[in-house]
Amino acid sequence: MKKSVAIIGGGPAAFAAAAFLDPALFNVTIYEKNKSLGRKFLVAGKGGFNLTHSEEIEAFKSRYSPTGFLDAALTHFTNHDFRNWLAEIGTPTFVGSSKRVYPEKGIKPIAVLNRIIECLVAKGVQFEYEHEWINWDENNNLVFTNDVSISPDIILFALGGGSWKVTGSDGSWLDIFSKKGIQTVPFRAENCGFQVDWKPDFLIQNVGVPIKNCTFSCGGKHQTGEVVITEFGLEGNAIYALSSEIQSELTSKGRATIYIDFKPGFSESELQIKLENSDANTTQALKRTLKLSPTQIALLKSNLTKEEFTRTAELAKRIKNFPIHLTAAAHIDEAISTSGGIALDEVDENFELKSLPSSFCIGEMLDWNAPTGGYLLQGCFSMGARVARHLNDREI
Repeated sequence: MKKSVAIIGGGPAAFAAAAFLDPALFNVTIYEKNKSLGRKFLVAGKGGFNLTHSEEIEAFKSRYSPTGFLDAALTHFTNHDFRNWLAEIGTPTFVGSSKRVYPEKGIKPIAVLNRIIECLVAKGVQFEYEHEWINWDENNNLVFTNDVSISPDIILFALGGGSWKVTGSDGSWLDIFSKKGIQTVPFRAENCGFQVDWKPDFLIQNVGVPIKNCTFSCGGKHQTGEVVITEFGLEGNAIYALSSEIQSELTSKGRATIYIDFKPGFSESELQIKLENSDANTTQALKRTLKLSPTQIALLKSNLTKEEFTRTAELAKRIKNFPIHLTAAAHIDEAISTSGGIALDEVDENFELKSLPSSFCIGEMLDWNAPTGGYLLQGCFSMGARVARHLNDREI
């Protein structure tokens, strides 16, 4: 006799679990509080719909925090497996110049979502919309806002994180789990912008300007890329990748400091020699000899005294290690993702809740993090596929 599986939430982790559960073994129903599936999934399409990344799997695994948490899931369902599956359901992909993976030209995000839904329908998955889960009752049945109560054999919670409330991913479920005695971690913005108290004159001239081809560092982690200067502070992939380190410093110290290496291809001594050998004045030497951008030069000028700016040793040191102080993270609802949620100690290696047998937590609702670039979506799909395989094997 088939067992019933209730998947609570209709996002990427839920899609993968439903797609790979064996329909000969399970009757699967997805319960979604919105009127449609995948609203946050579609939000990813605003940036070109970056589905995953093409780098080799061992390097891929190192992008996740905490280290090792997703290794088994990523090994079971790799980025290559994800691309192959997408192709099987009618969504061929290509690798862009950044090595990120996108749907082939002309395939819109809604088309990708529709093909996933078609795949689930073909497997017999049922859908219940406008069903918002609100708690367990005294018999551990699942209760929804519309007075529906269910008692499935297996429950997969895929409730999402705490960002993008407009999509339904608001983290309102966190307190429900806490009251159940399940340890939770407060949500924290990740892959987000951070506040900088820019000098007004600098901001007027440089708002919206990118700082490119630099290495950014915080808490011992280094990230090469670019950021953009905003009225609030700094945005961009390089700063997003340092979110966890920055947030840790903000929590412990009340502010955080990132360090920028404007010329990662040169040593400090090489820069000093180039500056000393230049016949131009300091500003022109920075521009013509070192090829610094006007914004990089303006940053140096706004944070160095005239004496420091004209001393080549001091200037070379700052070019290699320029500090910017961050005072706060962007609001959590402006973040691309969140850490926090269900504490990892609460689930076993198959993401099953230790205190609630046959209840699993997958996706962003667990306390993990990854940078942008396709890693977040891949992590969610890999978790869903891993749980599906575990359940298939368990029932055989």
